[in-house]
Amino acid sequence: MSPAADPQPEQPGLEHPTNGIDETVHQRHRLGILTITAEAQRAEFGYLREALDLTPGNLSKHLTVLEEAGMVEVEKGYTGRRPRTWVRITARGRAALAAELAALTELLRQHRAAHRT
Repeated sequence: MSPAADPQPEQPGLEHPTNGIDETVHQRHRLGILTITAEAQRAEFGYLREALDLTPGNLSKHLTVLEEAGMVEVEKGYTGRRPRTWVRITARGRAALAAELAALTELLRQHRAAHRT
């Protein structure tokens, strides 16, 4: 039966895993930025742009959202005479990424359990 035809009674204290998804993190490009920066000490702007197939303007907008949320720090500097921008994930960003991955893992676990034959 479909969920609509066979509604499950609500159980107090049980929330659907999607309630743990943070829209700031869940957006695919921001999720990509957080996962890349979590794997490295810092990521260079150009690397993020190429890896995520973003324009410089779009990447800047996503970085601004994450920076304002305290999830990344943006550092500007030079390599020789060339200006560079590096991005680091913060402790808040690591915690948000961990929560996102936990919510997605639980969602997948529930989906698999419901569809076992």
